[in-house]
Amino acid sequence: MSEDEEKLALARRFIEAIPHSRALAMHLEAIGGGHAVISMPWDERLVGDPRTGVIHGGAVSALMDTCCGAAVMSHPEAPAGTATIDLRIDYMRAATPRQRITARAEVYHITRTVAFLRATAHDEEAGLPVATATGAFTVERPKGEAK
Repeated sequence: MSEDEEKLALARRFIEAIPHSRALAMHLEAIGGGHAVISMPWDERLVGDPRTGVIHGGAVSALMDTCCGAAVMSHPEAPAGTATIDLRIDYMRAATPRQRITARAEVYHITRTVAFLRATAHDEEAGLPVATATGAFTVERPKGEAK
């Protein structure tokens, strides 16, 4: 198995191990080199306001947080794990009801202990974000690696 295939498998296991990822039916679309793309289908159980059918912002937040974590785990410096330190999300507009939401995250800077990320979430209107995010995540090195 190549290094990229190993990272993809690790990221899939990471996502599948998180109960909220399973509950939200998150699907890993792409990963590698400090980037990740994860999508989530619209689900009536996740609607915040039944009158509008708009998915709750908390579900979008969980999607973006998970996507950022996967991006950190795919970084070439191969961290063994990660956790959210800080995640700021700006909601730009309501997601269109009944449309899949896709998050894209990228590590734009990494130190020995912290990764800094940018992320966006879109519904099927790809050019118009539902939300944007910036965050800081821990970088947990494999055991035995110098810190």
